[in-house]
Amino acid sequence: MISFLSGIISGMGIGGGTIRIPALTIFFGTKQHIAQSVNLLTFIPTGLVAVISHFKQGNIEKKLTFKLILGGIIGAIAGSYLAVVLTPGILRRLFGIFLFIMGVYEIFCKEKDK
Repeated sequence: MISFLSGIISGMGIGGGTIRIPALTIFFGTKQHIAQSVNLLTFIPTGLVAVISHFKQGNIEKKLTFKLILGGIIGAIAGSYLAVVLTPGILRRLFGIFLFIMGVYEIFCKEKDK
């Protein structure tokens, strides 16, 4: 059920990790570092399916793609090094703060579709 829900959320572009990481740590007792690693591995096939679907629908701005890929690679390298040096407790708190901020943003700041 958790995989199904995270897959739906991934397909919507929100990110399945918002469901997957807390579920792995709370319900299965998985360490935070391992849960985040599993989340990153599951992102590969779900992300590939989403890219193909959005490409077919013409939803990808090709001019921005290279810049976003480059920034994503640099951010992934920096984030992975940071995640390795942080303790699981701090990493869990930072992830919780991130989810809270994103929730507040979604409720109050995001422009509603018309």
